Amino acid sequence: MRVSAQQIFDAGNPLEDRWLFRLANRLHIPTRPAVIERALLFKPGQRVSAQAIEETERLLRANNFLYDVQIRALAVHDGVVDIEVLPRDTWSLDPGISASRQGGVNTSGIRLAEYNLLGTGVSLRLGRSRDVDRTSREFALENPRAFGTWASLRLAHRTSSDGGSDSISFVRPFYRLDARWAAGVSATRSDEIDSVYGGGAAIAQFRHRQRRAEVFGGLSHGLVEGWVRRASLGVWLREDRYAFVPGRAAPSQLPAEQHLVAPFVRLELLEDRFERQLNRNLIGQPEFFALGLRATLELGAATPVLGSDASGPLYAATLSRGFEPVDDRLLMTAASLSGQYLDGRVQRQRLGLQAQFYLRQSPRWLFYASAASDTLTRPALEDLATLGGDNGLRGYPLRYQSGTRRALVTVEERFYTDLYVWQLFRIGGAAYMDYGRAWGGAVAGTTPARWLGNVGLGLRIVSTRSAFSNVLHVDLAFPVRAPADVSRLQFLVKTKTSF
Repeated sequence: MRVSAQQIFDAGNPLEDRWLFRLANRLHIPTRPAVIERALLFKPGQRVSAQAIEETERLLRANNFLYDVQIRALAVHDGVVDIEVLPRDTWSLDPGISASRQGGVNTSGIRLAEYNLLGTGVSLRLGRSRDVDRTSREFALENPRAFGTWASLRLAHRTSSDGGSDSISFVRPFYRLDARWAAGVSATRSDEIDSVYGGGAAIAQFRHRQRRAEVFGGLSHGLVEGWVRRASLGVWLREDRYAFVPGRAAPSQLPAEQHLVAPFVRLELLEDRFERQLNRNLIGQPEFFALGLRATLELGAATPVLGSDASGPLYAATLSRGFEPVDDRLLMTAASLSGQYLDGRVQRQRLGLQAQFYLRQSPRWLFYASAASDTLTRPALEDLATLGGDNGLRGYPLRYQSGTRRALVTVEERFYTDLYVWQLFRIGGAAYMDYGRAWGGAVAGTTPARWLGNVGLGLRIVSTRSAFSNVLHVDLAFPVRAPADVSRLQFLVKTKTSF
């Protein structure tokens, strides 16, 4: 087996043999071969299967510091396969200024980030950002292969104009389908001001202090006949404290405070079925869709014996499945449920349903449709469902509607061009329609309690050669039969992880 690390740009390609690209290759520190070797799911002298090679490719492509990964057989002799792994790097240093506009509000930031520090796969980020809620300074460090193991170490610290937050985690996950054990510990704390929105403006604010922690361990028999079953045991800590903010508009009533400590059991069932697609949520890059059944169930029990101020079950469940009834058609479905049953009633429960449909009309054209809904039962104020220009209803101000129920339907006609500008940027576009509503709860009356819609056109630009590449969205959205307080044109610029 041989790992042959490739530079960002291929000097053997006339389109990439330019002085700027050669300079980038010289300045960039390539990923160390040992980093790639430790990430492989097969080792020299071991039996290797097509499943292990395919899963290795999926895991490697999940690293944003890699642009491309090829795993190929060089020769077969005496039952032995010579395998070559060719990873190609991305530009991983991000000294930049960011700006976006969505829902009529501008955000900005300045950062210095390195996503592949000295070729080790470690990411380090320093930055300052400003959005509608706060101005923040942030430090984050992540090592996905700490101490040469499969354990991931993450540290983050944020100082904000209204408080701050800290988090730490050290987790050895079920990193592959055939992984036999997992364990970890994580903790976060935050102290910041939350806002209740209506009509695109903050109508009430309160201070929210929260702590979350978890320690767990899990076992599995690995991949058996295409299925994976896992079981984990652990303990949760969930604490929420609230206070009024002097000089700010206050909600009529603060949410009930909680301090819950609960042992829990987590069960997982996964089916090994993945489909490789092109030109779906990205442009010109392979994507992997999990078509197999994926189900998780978590059950905990808060008890005063461990210091909880209430007793009762806590629960969370997810279910997803993909369908490909015929070629060029893909349907992805998902459902989730989480909440708690304390003091004899359901609290802070959220039921979410989602479906996404892809119809490939030609190599360059794709019809996309999605539908999603959320239903909340006795939510805390910070958990209210919102809908607006920042989360799906692009023709309206951010968080324009708020409530205990939310529904959104999106239809898009997507176009993927052959343009590859300077071998750096891929170009696409979309015409779309959004139609949705958020309603129910104490703040529902602050905005028109009806369905809202918009149509629009958008440009999509993907920076393919950088570790921080996302899809840049430049959209013009036109609300349909909008209330008088809504602008007849919304201009949005933002980055997302998909089309």
